[in-house]
Amino acid sequence: MTPGKRAFDIALAMMLGAILLIPGLVIAGLVLVLSGRPVLHRSERMRGINEPFMLWKFRSMRPDPGDIGVTGGDKSTRITPVGRMLRRTRLDELPQLWNVLRGDISFVGPRPPLRRYTELFPELYARVLQTRPGITGLATLRFHRREEVLLTACETVAETEAVYCRRCVPRKAALDLIYARNRSLCFDLALIAETVTRIRPH
Repeated sequence: MTPGKRAFDIALAMMLGAILLIPGLVIAGLVLVLSGRPVLHRSERMRGINEPFMLWKFRSMRPDPGDIGVTGGDKSTRITPVGRMLRRTRLDELPQLWNVLRGDISFVGPRPPLRRYTELFPELYARVLQTRPGITGLATLRFHRREEVLLTACETVAETEAVYCRRCVPRKAALDLIYARNRSLCFDLALIAETVTRIRPH
């Protein structure tokens, strides 16, 4: 990450943190009242092949100690009503401003994968994670809805894993590598602006 990109991330995270402090507290209160504790969910993610960190989100699902892999149709019954709204608007990702301030992730970059996928595809993710992961990015904007359709149709953990590994990982990685070859402040600003236009109830 360049010093300029890091400075931009810190400045934007601090500004958004100040603006969204009250809405964030309201969301935390809603999760607490409607879904109970814990309010926040943390998930181990990777910012490099051997660089794990904890990614923070507002909790949107009922806890399951045996939970593994990405979310597919097999986990849909665990999504809480308030969690469904947070996922739809991406407000569940608001706590990731803390991850940006820590330097775990940037605002724009590939989504940080779970460890299991970096272990399954080490060569691929060694290339993808040369770019600091982000909250949003080219793959997120161009493939998220398609990924959601593919995974929502899955009914078992095994089916979700197979579909994600075969049909999602390669496509997302290809888009992430396109971003890496073309990244610039202007490109980042364009992707952030596009992300903002999509954060609305629908």
